[in-house]
Amino acid sequence: MALLETVHDPTRLRELTAGELRDLAGEIRAFLIERVSATGGHLGPNLGVVELTMALHMVFESPRDRLVWDTGHQSYVHKILTGRRAGFDRLRKSGGVSGYPSRKESEHDLVENSHASTALSYADGLARADAHLGRCDRATVAVIGDGAMTGGMAWEALNNIAGGPKRPLVIVLNDNQRSYAPTVGGLAAHLADLRAGRGPGVFEQLGLGYLGPVDGHDLFAVQDCLRRAIALGGPVVVHAITAKGRGYRHTEANDLDLGHAVKPMDPGTGQALQASPPSFTSVFGEKLAELAEGRDDLVAITAAMAEPAGLLPMQRRFPHRVVDVGIAEQHAVTMAAGLSMGGVHPVVAIYSTFVNRAFDQLLMDVALHRRPVTFVLDRSGVTGDDGPSHNGMWDLSVLQVVPGLRIAAPRDGTRLADLLAEAVAWEEGPTLLRFPKGPAGADLPAVATFNGLDVLRRSGPLDVLIVAVGALAGLALAVADGARARGIGVTVVDPRWVTPVNPALADLARRHRLAVTVEDNSRAGGVGSAIAQALRDADVRTPLREFGLPRRFLDHGSRAEVLAACGLTAQNVTRVVVELLAGLDAAPGGIDDSGTWPVHSGEEQ
Repeated sequence: MALLETVHDPTRLRELTAGELRDLAGEIRAFLIERVSATGGHLGPNLGVVELTMALHMVFESPRDRLVWDTGHQSYVHKILTGRRAGFDRLRKSGGVSGYPSRKESEHDLVENSHASTALSYADGLARADAHLGRCDRATVAVIGDGAMTGGMAWEALNNIAGGPKRPLVIVLNDNQRSYAPTVGGLAAHLADLRAGRGPGVFEQLGLGYLGPVDGHDLFAVQDCLRRAIALGGPVVVHAITAKGRGYRHTEANDLDLGHAVKPMDPGTGQALQASPPSFTSVFGEKLAELAEGRDDLVAITAAMAEPAGLLPMQRRFPHRVVDVGIAEQHAVTMAAGLSMGGVHPVVAIYSTFVNRAFDQLLMDVALHRRPVTFVLDRSGVTGDDGPSHNGMWDLSVLQVVPGLRIAAPRDGTRLADLLAEAVAWEEGPTLLRFPKGPAGADLPAVATFNGLDVLRRSGPLDVLIVAVGALAGLALAVADGARARGIGVTVVDPRWVTPVNPALADLARRHRLAVTVEDNSRAGGVGSAIAQALRDADVRTPLREFGLPRRFLDHGSRAEVLAACGLTAQNVTRVVVELLAGLDAAPGGIDDSGTWPVHSGEEQ
């Protein structure tokens, strides 16, 4: 029997010999390569923390001692050692383990930490709580990657940890010289000095204890360092040097990201099992690089995610016009405001889930000053496999309140390219594009236009108006097909720019018996809510039904699974539309005003 099969909780580690522990580390790496190759996930970061995680669980007694991971994508080994090995068959899929710490999964997961630079604040609070309650029988440990140290919140926490009363708190700095891409800025240079033995270090200057650097792959050296940290009795930084992607030739040789996040692949060759079709991300990246060819004032900004946010084509052509600020979204946005004030048009490419962290900067530093900054939000709507923290299901709710911000939701790759060009040409204030993770899919051409709205389908009487938001246009068209089969007339429109609400939507809604909106954003405060308000303001009495995501955190699974669980399927939406129409009084019926309507009722185009 393999050693790994005998490990059901961390106590087993303390029963193994030194040789067995080394063998176990090898088995864990082999297990990770096999399972993550099959499912996809964060491979490189976890191959780099095998010995470090084993040492943590040998020195500390989780869950009594609290381990907080920053970021949580480096917690796979922790999950394996705490009894969740079987769940890796469906890693990040419905019914399998999450790709991040999950309180629902295990008592060993205290914090569902998937947004970087937060662990030190959690740990400071935990240590303060123990001090307040007089508890001294457990430890608090924060494991933070060096990339997460580029975030300002981490330094706010360090400032308070160092300046507060002396409390036992162990900060394990996992220094692999990377977040997604290489760690940037003055911090990267300072850590290089510490690795070379050139000091004193900033941590000691702040008044923190400092141990290291220690080889993070030397299990026994790490254990010794952790025990020494406990003995010091105060806040201590343990500086561990690790190699991301260690032990697998295909990640070690990947200069771009060391196998940070892989798609399902052949573990023998490291090649993806399926070729990826053009994605919204790739369409954006190519179009931005094309626009930059003709505009010297375009500059792109990334928060440590140049390649996954689509900026690699521009970075290759114009390396000095792509600025990586590290995991520092707040700084990125206010810096963009400053660039704009200086005569540059910034394009801030960021994941939707991370723009939440820079809302104040977007509102007060960009919008208040009416700066022409373009935001491009990747992974908007349901991302699925990365779980609740990574779904971009709040951007349309949160950002619609920003005065002067124009928001576009492209339905396909062609519209994304067109809308990006429109966005960077707008000089009267900020603009924003949002699109989902995954393939851009086939183009969905308009059959007509109506006062700035794209008409995607027009058939039968004016019964139902469906307003399709972005990538859910395909769903809206499937609903139209289902309704038509039941003798219901349908109009499907795509506003393209969803904020501010186009007044033409009120004109169209007035002519229909029922209006419906479909979006992969929270129903609370989403586009549907904004359109409902616009109809009320225009004194339009047509009933409106909003379809979107519920106001709750959504479990991980495929995008299709999550959307289906939220009722966003053609079958469900069609059923509800039919039932709503059946409940409406037939009068007033749809009004076909051919003088203002581009496609006559009854014509299919």
